[in-house]
Amino acid sequence: MSLTTTLAKPLNVIGRSTMGFFRQVGHFARFAWTAISSTLTPPYYPRLLLEQMIRIGYFSLPVVGLTAVFTGAALALQIYIGGARFNAESIVPNIVVLGITRELGPVIASLMVAGRVSAAIAAEIGTMRVTEQIDALVTLSTNPFKYLVAPRIIAGILALPILVLVADIIGVMGGFLVSTQGLGFNPSVYIQNTADFLEASDVISGLYKAGVFGFIIALMGCYQGFNSQGGAQGVGRATTNAVVTASIAILAANYLMTSLIFNEGAAPF
Repeated sequence: MSLTTTLAKPLNVIGRSTMGFFRQVGHFARFAWTAISSTLTPPYYPRLLLEQMIRIGYFSLPVVGLTAVFTGAALALQIYIGGARFNAESIVPNIVVLGITRELGPVIASLMVAGRVSAAIAAEIGTMRVTEQIDALVTLSTNPFKYLVAPRIIAGILALPILVLVADIIGVMGGFLVSTQGLGFNPSVYIQNTADFLEASDVISGLYKAGVFGFIIALMGCYQGFNSQGGAQGVGRATTNAVVTASIAILAANYLMTSLIFNEGAAPF
């Protein structure tokens, strides 16, 4: 084997991997563009949209509520322990409400919904793909993006801010209960400090994030489901990939949006 052949093998592997990566990026970008276009143009399916709103929003309330209350409670404890080192225990209500509304409420709620909803969307659409139900829709002159993707994306964008608003309330209440029942805070003083410190921009910024996260969750589930293949194993892979990609995209988008919203024009990097 010549030296040229030996050196060419790793370069071929790198080249194929690079081309495959950009091919996947282009395929995803094309899918995302088609999905966005489908949400902006008629026809719409109100019944399907309402059904997806219930599935994504209402059925996710228990897991989001439980996660939020324990997150708020743990946050209050950690802030109290850290603040006690500097005799600054009084900052607990301020930091709890800020952390919940700006970051933890949107991110934790979205990650929980991603684990539940994105996997369900990928499994449902993936099953339709491998059983050729999507091909049947095309045969019946029904646009699968209009019928399957658009209602889920619109429902995700609308339902996530509502879920996050509920998570904010429950999370702040969890911090309130721990602080007043276990840490000795006066309830009226705690509520007053929370109300004085909280600004509308803190809540609104979290709701903006939630809308973007809802779009990501629905889009990743639809994309992985649409491109699943290989029978039951392919559907399983699509479900796993949907949760992983949605979670990573949520964390990355959260950093970028936080940099843009709160850094007053500073560069994110």
